[in-house]
Amino acid sequence: NISIAFDTKTLKNTPLLYKNEPLKEVLCFEEVYTIRKEISPDLKLDKVVDENIKTLLKVRLTEYNNNPKEAFSDLEKNPIWLNKEKGISIKRVTITGVNNVEALHYKKDHFGKEILDQQGNKQAADFVSTGNNHHIAIYKDAKGNLQEKVVSFYEAVARVNEGLPIIDKTYKENEGWQFLFTMKQNEMFVFPNNDFNIDEIDLTDINNASIISPYLFRVQKITSKDYFFRHHLETIVEDKKNTKEITWKRLGLSGILGIKKIRLNHLGEVTQIGEY
Repeated sequence: NISIAFDTKTLKNTPLLYKNEPLKEVLCFEEVYTIRKEISPDLKLDKVVDENIKTLLKVRLTEYNNNPKEAFSDLEKNPIWLNKEKGISIKRVTITGVNNVEALHYKKDHFGKEILDQQGNKQAADFVSTGNNHHIAIYKDAKGNLQEKVVSFYEAVARVNEGLPIIDKTYKENEGWQFLFTMKQNEMFVFPNNDFNIDEIDLTDINNASIISPYLFRVQKITSKDYFFRHHLETIVEDKKNTKEITWKRLGLSGILGIKKIRLNHLGEVTQIGEY
């Protein structure tokens, strides 16, 4: 029982001994991976590593009535000074990153030889998160059923490093599988409907934009056999029951049968249909 074993009264009566002396404190070490991030309204101040910079950012936020959009926008015209006399402003900060990572490369010297630490272990230099998905590839098997292959960021980067295409279009090809498309966050898909025959309309015709619009959704988030889509005009991320299938969808493999992947330009015009 941890609460009893390390209770103040317990340790006072029966202390832990180290070299015949009561152990009063313990140093604990934790590996922390960090990333550099631009200062923006969505910055989470609690993740900022440097305590002095964190304090400056909190003061800045207080000065603007805790409104991050006003406090952390347009930093070129309204800089956050680290040292105003020397003209040093803060534009980017180091924040704590993810915990689940894999090393991509190892440190090497000028001669290309791997650098080892005192224990003789290779020293990792670059990391990639293994906790996020890069894309989900959708295939049709020999029986006509949809199948998926979830590809993590780590696997995607590893394939690039090996000179392989990120998307494996020949996956299980010898078993009769056929590659259809991939799904990545924010990609656009048009959904078929009883009132909307997706195969009988020219999706690239700008005159059909208003007809297509109700059935155009973007990928919001994806996990294995669990796909969230948000209507392309929807700006609020809320999963209300009464707006399901109108402003958002949550589907599995069977729910994406017949959908078409499209690509839009900055004007909202369909420039491509299918995988790109």
